[in-house]
Amino acid sequence: MAHRNTILHQILQLLSRHEFESLANQHHTGQRLRKMTRWGQFVALLFGQLSGRNSLRDIIDHLSIQQHKRYHHGIGNITRSSLARVNEHQPATLYEALFYKLLNKCHHHRPGHKFRFKNPLYSLDASVIDLCLSMFPWADFRTSKGAIKLHVGFDHNGYLPAFMSITEGKCHEIQIARSLDLPKGSILAVDRGYTDYRWFNTLNEQGIFFVTRLKKQAKYRVLKRHPTDNSSTVTSDQHIQLTSQQGAVYKGHLRRIGFKCPETGNQYYFLTNNSKLAASTIAAIYKERWKIELFFKWIKQNLKIKSFVGTSKNAVLTQIWVAMCAYLLVAYLKFSHGITLSITQIARLIQLTLFERRELKALFTPSPPNNTDDHKQMRML
Repeated sequence: MAHRNTILHQILQLLSRHEFESLANQHHTGQRLRKMTRWGQFVALLFGQLSGRNSLRDIIDHLSIQQHKRYHHGIGNITRSSLARVNEHQPATLYEALFYKLLNKCHHHRPGHKFRFKNPLYSLDASVIDLCLSMFPWADFRTSKGAIKLHVGFDHNGYLPAFMSITEGKCHEIQIARSLDLPKGSILAVDRGYTDYRWFNTLNEQGIFFVTRLKKQAKYRVLKRHPTDNSSTVTSDQHIQLTSQQGAVYKGHLRRIGFKCPETGNQYYFLTNNSKLAASTIAAIYKERWKIELFFKWIKQNLKIKSFVGTSKNAVLTQIWVAMCAYLLVAYLKFSHGITLSITQIARLIQLTLFERRELKALFTPSPPNNTDDHKQMRML
């Protein structure tokens, strides 16, 4: 029988160890680490994410049980105290840099978005992660609550987090949005919470298209009405100019599209600076924005970013960035191996088989039926 490494080992091989060590040297502080290395920290925390472990003790205990199978992972004995110390003091920026290295690997294999147009399509949103203020005093949010906020720029090519920032819970989304750097010609879908006409004007000047919902109190005048099909879900298609004091900072013309949802009967009005795409496509782009909401739901349900194995700010950031690296590793595995299963199905199979010795790709390929056994059963019948 051919020798097989464990599933965890094969997942780790998707990374360049040389690149990792180079990043580790760049993102190091204090004295040289002796027993506990950044690679050992990463393997332990990645194992915690992929296996669903809930605490440092839980991670260490399960790694210890598998000691005879993990000698080839490049880590020695890891103790709870040493892992906690490295989590607290060694910069989390290592895993932020690793996140973008993995993202670049995914870009070479990711599929395109579902629309016919060739423009890159992004969504932008943020999600709050609640923290206990007494345990995380640095995460001041409200009088008796702590929180941090994940800001994600979501690439619909492959449904990948193309940009991520972690801030205090009080940070408004628009502050991060203004720093976003997108390629010219991109289409960006955002909800009404990102309405900032000065920022919209900047996007327009940069050649970036936006799609959002029009605020109810928005003031405007109609410049031109375009005909719509009575049988269509598009109820109106107008070119408008904003007339409010806030809207006056936007220098160009805008498009207001009315849309009636066929499932609920609800009426929506969208605002965009794109005058070429069909009105129904603009509505579909905004509907596609829902994928970023599903992404936030997925990472909160399947990764460990709501319960933390450390209480310092650095330890929390380390855990979140490693969780996002875990997501990209699973995505890269799906893209590069042509796996048809969903991200959720792949993650579940990995969780159940981390220390099994079998071929990684075969794990996600259904076994062919045993024709010999079937033939025997037919003869018995």
